[in-house]
Amino acid sequence: MEVLLYILAGATVGLAVGLTGVGGGSLMTPLLLLFGFPPHIAIGTDLMYASITKASGVSLHHKRRTINWRLVGLLGAGSLPAAGLTVLLLNYYFKDSSEYSHLLTSSLGFMLIMTAVVLLARSRLALDSAQPSVIQQFITRHLAAITLTMGALLGALVTLSSVGAGAIGTALLMVLYPQLTGVRVVGTDLAHAVPLTFIAGLGHIWLGNVDFGLLASLLVGSLPAIYIGSRLGARLPEKVMHPVLASTLFALGVKYAFF
Repeated sequence: MEVLLYILAGATVGLAVGLTGVGGGSLMTPLLLLFGFPPHIAIGTDLMYASITKASGVSLHHKRRTINWRLVGLLGAGSLPAAGLTVLLLNYYFKDSSEYSHLLTSSLGFMLIMTAVVLLARSRLALDSAQPSVIQQFITRHLAAITLTMGALLGALVTLSSVGAGAIGTALLMVLYPQLTGVRVVGTDLAHAVPLTFIAGLGHIWLGNVDFGLLASLLVGSLPAIYIGSRLGARLPEKVMHPVLASTLFALGVKYAFF
């Protein structure tokens, strides 16, 4: 019965991902916590789940040439070492997973709140390249260094929470690179999210934080549901779906960040 429940959970999250385009981490990890899994298992398992479910999307975007591989490399140069370093700090600074559970849940809450804000403000994130502000001029002058730094910050936070590689990564690209078309933002972010979640997930495997039976059950349910959701999502208004999802994520974020 538990296996069927986890397959159903995977299908539910997969359907929501297909409908909204929001990464599974912001939905799957809170759901696994609701099922009673400890934070380190929920986050570690979800990172591997995310890397596998996102991989097919990268192949599709690569064929369509909608990935800016230079930006993927620049973000990854910051995020991948940061993910590895975060895992090492968890292993050597804390005696066991119970000592860093609070850090994981607080990070999860923070990233859920950030994801909710990004969903609500998504249409306003891109800066006006025709009339650049002082801030945008500064960003332009130091673009590579800022991208690298933001990648490192994202890498650490995704490793701690399993949330943000999708929605927040997209937001960073929209702000830093307003000239990118929407489909190239999505493709580039996805191409960066896969190695980031995979490296972070490998780190959590090393820490003993991945439940492989649970992972298999989630994948069985989610992979076909993502396809179905993506087909249905084209028929549903984004103005309805995103506010509902954002409100849910914000409430969950407050719960895990402050309670």
